[in-house]
Amino acid sequence: MILTENIRISRIVTGTWKNMFFSGLTCFIAFCINELWLSNFFSFPVFVPTILGTALAFFIGFNNNQAYDRWWEARKIWGAIVNNSRTWTRQVIYYIHVPDTNLEYEYEAEKKKEQLAKRHIAFLYALKNNLRDSDHENWTSYLTREEIQKVSEQTNKPNAILSLQTEDLEWLYRHQFINGFRFIEINKILTSFCDDMGKSERIKNTIFPTTYNYYSRNFIWIFIYCTTIAMSHSTGIWSIILGSLLGYVFFTIQEIGQILLNPFEAIPTGIPLDQITRTIEINILEMLGEKDIPLPVQSIDGEYIM
Repeated sequence: MILTENIRISRIVTGTWKNMFFSGLTCFIAFCINELWLSNFFSFPVFVPTILGTALAFFIGFNNNQAYDRWWEARKIWGAIVNNSRTWTRQVIYYIHVPDTNLEYEYEAEKKKEQLAKRHIAFLYALKNNLRDSDHENWTSYLTREEIQKVSEQTNKPNAILSLQTEDLEWLYRHQFINGFRFIEINKILTSFCDDMGKSERIKNTIFPTTYNYYSRNFIWIFIYCTTIAMSHSTGIWSIILGSLLGYVFFTIQEIGQILLNPFEAIPTGIPLDQITRTIEINILEMLGEKDIPLPVQSIDGEYIM
């Protein structure tokens, strides 16, 4: 996620120089074709690039709006996960009590309370790895050996961890460590985690129609080609530079939208899953009274955070 409002010129040049280069090359070819051959037959009408440029601007704007909506939905989902994670831990700590009739299970009940809280950290790391197609096993730090074996046997590890949470929650209810009303409240939060997991997977697995990107880029090529030829009658060789600038602008704006289409990737413009999961981990461990607290994720050069 970008943190600064000012982006270095070097980063802009590094990320977009290809747009300028290929736009310039296309405009140069278009100018040469017009001067050496096409101008002998007719004068290219100006209204063609005018109409095409207007239509192209609307088309790219629509694509970018859809891309940003996709990115913003992902951010809202993980914002809800942050809030629900804190609520989950708070309810686990204060809603679960050992009645006098079941004092022989007091140690086991307290242990399960701690497991329910820490296992949620494992769920977050497993979900993050799943969304980023990472094989990192940092989620194993908060699970027992038996739990790791159970989870590893399933393809969807975060869903398997939620099943373990439900199993322990049902055990606590069956032994009357939690009453019916509080059980329903805690289970609602657990259900919300499953919903947010499904929403995140939907965004990751749903490919934005490739025809949008394909036709956008091809229409931009046609636009700068026609624009260069149309301007060459009045501006001469300067039409190459002017056409290159127009192509650079259109290609860069279109590329920005394409980057936003994959909000969970480990890129500067993506959702900072590393920071979010670490923040929740710190919050949960502090609520449990742990002393060994990990440090927050630091930004990279003060520009973005992953």
